Amino acid sequence: MRVVSVNVGVPRTVEWHGREVTSAIWKQPVDGPVAVDGVNVHGDDQADRRVHGGPDMAVYAYAAEDYAWWERVEGPLGPGTFGENLTTEGLDLTGARIGDRWHVGTAVLEVAQPRRPCFKLGMRLGDEHFPGRFAAAGRPGAYLRIVRPGVVAAGDAVVVDPTALPAVTVGALAADDVADDVLRLVVDDERVPEPWRRGARRALAREKQR
Repeated sequence: MRVVSVNVGVPRTVEWHGREVTSAIWKQPVDGPVAVDGVNVHGDDQADRRVHGGPDMAVYAYAAEDYAWWERVEGPLGPGTFGENLTTEGLDLTGARIGDRWHVGTAVLEVAQPRRPCFKLGMRLGDEHFPGRFAAAGRPGAYLRIVRPGVVAAGDAVVVDPTALPAVTVGALAADDVADDVLRLVVDDERVPEPWRRGARRALAREKQR
């Protein structure tokens, strides 16, 4: 399990369907060790911090194996195409559990949540329908918290310290139709970010009213 690429980017403004949109989804691989601290990777930024970034979305990881799956229909895709900071190899991100800790370089990161794709992913791929396809594919990648600041670099090994069970997987949390037993687990699990727990409470309340 290793880091294939560390990718960063800063906001740029482009025209999309007749309007100007600012986004930092364009990320490029960088050479050498990169600092990871606070709520970001050094040299990286987010355009709209109301919905991107913050402690529970400090670092985004996407797997080379998932890129290989997409390339069968999309053609070649380089690291960073999906806006991830870490392109990984050998890790099942969909099966990762919220709370798993990654020891990578000198940093410790913690799996926090899956990605919810927005229209900017479609803008990056030049396909307004791509966010829906991305969600339906069930390969969301994983956002991570920074537990211990440090430096990471391409080629670094990733050592996973599994979280205590029971725990919710990234894939289960991202599913279109989340089972009631998973929703109950989400509600009670403080490792899951509050917006997801709040959504789970609402879903269970609706189910009770039926």
